[in-house]
Amino acid sequence: SLFDSPVEHYLKARQSIQRFTVTQLGKCCSDTENNLPRYVVHSYNFFLFPSTLGVMNVEFALSASSIQFLSHYGFDYNKFLKDGIPYMNEVQEKIFSQHLLAGSWNVSSALDRDVLKKAIDEVTCWVGAAEEEETLILQDLSGYQMFEVQLVLRQALQNVWTQPLGDKKIMVKKVSPQHRRLLENSRHDSCQKELILLSARGFTNLFQTLVKAKKPLVGHNMLMDLMHLHDKFYKPLPESYEEFKRNIHNLFPVLIDTKTVTKSIWKKCPFPRVSNLLEVYSVLCSSNVNSKDPTCPVIALASDCSRYAEKKCPHEAGYDAFLCGSVLLKSAHLLLCGYTNDAVEADPSFSQYLTVLAEYLNKVNVIRGGVASINFSGEDAPCQHPPLLVVHVRGWPELNERQIYQEFKALCRFDVRQLSKNQFLLLSSKFKHVRLVLRDYKHHPHLRISIYRHWRHSPRVNCLLQVSGIVALWSLLAFVLGGAPCCSF
Repeated sequence: SLFDSPVEHYLKARQSIQRFTVTQLGKCCSDTENNLPRYVVHSYNFFLFPSTLGVMNVEFALSASSIQFLSHYGFDYNKFLKDGIPYMNEVQEKIFSQHLLAGSWNVSSALDRDVLKKAIDEVTCWVGAAEEEETLILQDLSGYQMFEVQLVLRQALQNVWTQPLGDKKIMVKKVSPQHRRLLENSRHDSCQKELILLSARGFTNLFQTLVKAKKPLVGHNMLMDLMHLHDKFYKPLPESYEEFKRNIHNLFPVLIDTKTVTKSIWKKCPFPRVSNLLEVYSVLCSSNVNSKDPTCPVIALASDCSRYAEKKCPHEAGYDAFLCGSVLLKSAHLLLCGYTNDAVEADPSFSQYLTVLAEYLNKVNVIRGGVASINFSGEDAPCQHPPLLVVHVRGWPELNERQIYQEFKALCRFDVRQLSKNQFLLLSSKFKHVRLVLRDYKHHPHLRISIYRHWRHSPRVNCLLQVSGIVALWSLLAFVLGGAPCCSF
């Protein structure tokens, strides 16, 4: 809601983030070629799925409309469910490590429990009659099952040793107790605690590498992305909005939201106003914007990412990351040119682009809220909304916020908040909507609309004035009825 303060906006979004998971994450990085304004782009697409190893068993929600949306754009749900890369945040990692070190292994997946039971039955039937150094091959194991089967077998049977063979196979060998102790101390054991933890952390390893790199992090309308990064790969989102801002700034000191940048450019350039990322990219690539400028950066996809050069893949995370990086470079070049046809020195560097982007750094767009953007390196600037309207309802009893919203919906969009029993506040992001409503509802029989004045319309101010009036009246009555004091000689 446009009425929401940054804190309220964050707390609402936090509830959503905690319920849902990340299905796909795109990463795009680039470097210049031979110090020319040519950027070679490497774009990556990661399918993710919460870690289910050991004690981990994360519950999450799926939105039907989101599933329908992603399906329309060709999202591969089989890859997400079967081959998604695991991840965990620091709290989950601490719990997992404690269980791993204590040896209190627990298989949370029903499917994995069935696979494990089958493997245990097969090995226990075999090991009684087997000779030392004799081996058995277990097959058709995948993912975490390779770890879980080995850990459980080693814990249950002291006279066996396990070793992965690759291609979903594990070799089980019958060994003597002495030989078993030697193998347990081997540096080449595939079930070392460090290796298991590394595998369970999955994508979190890459996230931590990005944090250590301290490179500028670029996104488009990236607030929800930042909240997911914090919640899924760092720590559960804190209740404190200010703590969230500090944490993100420590993780990524330089943030660039291309939505914030392009909103500013649209106000100063005679380009078509668009908000969709693919449309923004198309406008900035059009012939009348950058393509005739010889100093404009050339963006080329690396040979292993050529699919994105041949086909548009909107809403695929890797492709969106490529679009986002391209929009950043082209927007920065426009800023460097000063929105005119002024000549720019040949081969501008990325550091020059960062200089002209300075006023937008760490300011992340807010889609609807009391501020236009969240400043992760300072105080949030208040939003310059059109004036607030107040609706006085007469002869139309028992109206609520939803009904008031529906009343104006056909004409224009307002956010509604009830002020008192018969008064409602209207707030819009567009001045023309305010003018339209004031004009069209001027003679409405039941709704009287005017500009909100705090001293006149605020219930608290009205209450204070009423109390002050009553106190002043009683004081006056006391003075009149008491009369003037008499003097005697």
